Amino acid sequence: MEALTQSINISNDLFKSARADYMEVQMTQRDALESKFELIETKKQQLNAMVNIYQALGGGWN
Repeated sequence: MEALTQSINISNDLFKSARADYMEVQMTQRDALESKFELIETKKQQLNAMVNIYQALGGGWN
């Protein structure tokens, strides 16, 4: 995530110095957003797995 955030900053700087077009900036931001969605999905799966383990060990719901 840090690398993607840095790439957004770099693409913005390149755009400001007229070395990149706005489409490149948008594509970089899109890639970062997709990665954030993937990270959220992975975290959700981890939390669901923890709940499943808890239930399998006899805790929680009936």
